[in-house]
This record gives sequence, structure tokens and C-alpha cells, in this order.
Amino acid sequence: MLERKLDTMLANTESITAKICAFVRAYHSNFSDNKIYDDYLAFDLLGREEYESIKSMVFQGFSSIGENSKFNNEYVHKNIAKYIAPIPLSRINFAENKLMRFAQKHEECQYVVCGAGLDTFAFRNTNPHIKIFEIDHPITQKYKKQRIEELCWNIPDNMKLVSVDFEKDSLEDSLIAKGFSTDKKTFFSVLGVSYYLALSTFIDMVRNIAKLSSEGSMLVLDFPDKSTLKSKIERVRKMTQFTEALGENMKSGFSPDEIVRILKDYDFLVDIYMNPNKIQELYFDNHDARYMAFENVHFISAILKK
Repeated sequence: MLERKLDTMLANTESITAKICAFVRAYHSNFSDNKIYDDYLAFDLLGREEYESIKSMVFQGFSSIGENSKFNNEYVHKNIAKYIAPIPLSRINFAENKLMRFAQKHEECQYVVCGAGLDTFAFRNTNPHIKIFEIDHPITQKYKKQRIEELCWNIPDNMKLVSVDFEKDSLEDSLIAKGFSTDKKTFFSVLGVSYYLALSTFIDMVRNIAKLSSEGSMLVLDFPDKSTLKSKIERVRKMTQFTEALGENMKSGFSPDEIVRILKDYDFLVDIYMNPNKIQELYFDNHDARYMAFENVHFISAILKK
């Protein structure tokens, strides 16, 4: 059983999925010549020990697929390219490209990364006029701080780490306490979050972001569609099983019309909508053929027009 294979990997209290995303970015940066996205700091931040641990998890999690494969780099790369990498690599490319254009348009802006995990943008960023707020659970953020200290990295002056336990803390109060301004143009990145939210919780999230945002602010997110839990596509089913084994159960997903309606209810007008076919065309058609857009995942960006 997949669950049994991963039991020993779940002892850590910080987010395992945050580490998996960092591993994917590190692996892709190290081993892909034609890069979809190059996070050249991900390996350093994750560290070799965690890197090898997650690599082993990938082997364990997908070893039931195909014939009796041996644990080698080609087998691991095949599974990373098919089952894990397409979503995090393409969505962060989408979000950061939108952010760069947003920052060029506005002399000063704020960048709020929801569920930041082991994101490295703040250390790769060369624009001091982008004020960065990384939001995450206190335990995961504590782990990231420890890694930053171990690496002797200096936290940039324009970066703030915002610990938020959503069962206890107010997002608005936590951000404002760290210097967030509701009057400044803000770019909200909400990646890998909607997969685990019920409809009512997703609506609350959009409502809270709209409340914090000034006109002209932008929200970027990815979301699974309603085919996710009933999908007959093997890798979609395998991914939902994998995340369930990690203790993060995916919900039923959303229809694109539903997402657009919710955003519009809170004055967010869609700027770009990308279905799987468009994601495939933009990010994967001219890359390694083993990488393909997930059939159930969509991207969207929207601008607040009060």
C-alpha cells in the first residue's frame, strides 16, 4: 500500500508538500537542459539530506507503477516528469512572470506569497521595490528560518516572514503587524492551495484577499477542476492518492465558471485564464516530451476593479 510506504516519511511536522515542490524545482534546475523554470537556489535551501530523502519518497510513492523498475536516476526522473513536476514548475513560471510585469507597471508594490513553503524568490529577486510577505504555518516557517540560518543567508530588508495559523490567527492582522499596507498595489500568489479547500473556505479566502487589496491589485492561483476525484486518467488518480498518503486530501475541485463567478463577486475581473491545453502549449510543447500539463489543472489571474 502507498500509505505504508510513506509512513516513515511523515514524521516531520513541517509541510512535506513544500519540500516536494522544492525538490522538484531543485531536480529540474540541476538535470534539465531546456528548463521550464530555473530555481537555482532550491537545492541549497532544501539541503542534500532532505533532497535525497524526498527523492527516495518519490521512488517509494510511485514504485508500483510499471514493471519492476530499479531505483535509478532515469526511473526517478521519469516519475518526476510525469507525476510531480508539471504543476509546480508551470504554475510558478506563470505567477512570477505575471509578478514581473506587475512590478514594472507599478513603481512600488507588495508581493504576498500564500503557503510560501521553501520559496526562494526573495533571494533571487533583484527589484528592491517589491516588498515581499511570505505567509505560512508557524511550524513550516520555523523550519525555513532554520535552513536560512544554517546557510548563513541574510534575509533581505524587503522580505517579511508572516506566521499564520488560520485556526487561530487573522490573516489581516498578521500581515498589517508586519508592515503590510492596504493602500498599496499588491500581487497575491495562491499556488497549490485551492486543491485542499472546500467551496466555502475558498470563497472566504477570496473575500479576505479582496478586503486587503487596493484597486489594481492582482490575484494569481491554480485550481483543480471537478474531474479530479473521479478522473479515469491514471496519473491524476495517482497524484490524488499520493497527496492523500501525505495527509493532504484533495477536494472535489471547481469549474472554471464557478471560479470566475466567485472572483467577480468580490470585484476581481479575470485577466488571463489558462486551461490544460493552453498550459501545455505555453510551457511544455517545446520542452522534454516527458513533461505534459496535467489534464485537470487550470491557472487564472484576476485584477481587482472596485
